[in-house]
Amino acid sequence: MPKGQPSTVPEDGLTTRQRRNRALVAVHTGTGKGKSTAAFGLALRAWNQGWPIGVFQFVKSAKWKVGEERALRVLGESGEGGPVTWHKMGAGWSWIQRDGEMDSQEAAREGWEQVKRDLAAETYRLYVLDEFAYPLHWGWIDTGEVTGVLRDRPGTQHVVITGRNAPRELLDAADLVTEMAKIKHPMDAGQKGQRGIEW
Repeated sequence: MPKGQPSTVPEDGLTTRQRRNRALVAVHTGTGKGKSTAAFGLALRAWNQGWPIGVFQFVKSAKWKVGEERALRVLGESGEGGPVTWHKMGAGWSWIQRDGEMDSQEAAREGWEQVKRDLAAETYRLYVLDEFAYPLHWGWIDTGEVTGVLRDRPGTQHVVITGRNAPRELLDAADLVTEMAKIKHPMDAGQKGQRGIEW
């Protein structure tokens, strides 16, 4: 186990062990590639620990086949690590908001309602809310409600949220925030996404 030392130790009455095992909310945001990839890397670590994992894929099309889904489903069914459940509720590309997409809005809201039910029931130990920053940014789901539910969730449930333009209120409420910054991308030179890299 890593032996890193925190730069400050709060006077919160908790032991080092209690503080270490506190459930976290992580946010991966920014314009760079790798937000979801990093979240699924976390899911692999959670699977290895035997934790039940719930993946909630917001906004991306339910028809879109991503490599992480297949890999995590196979691992979840292997009986060696934690079980993995994958929920799809998206209807289109995450960074494009189209007019008149009530179906997408409804799907996102229903996805959030399911997350709330699962948090209340302590269904999973790790929740990956992939592309969830978009429905918050677009106002489809109330950020204040989300931060309140996450703050008051029972047990030791970790939550990681991905997506560009994560609202400031969410960033302030999170325990861990990483901003992926784009320095250079193949699309800048006209190259579209490819198998094994984007999906």
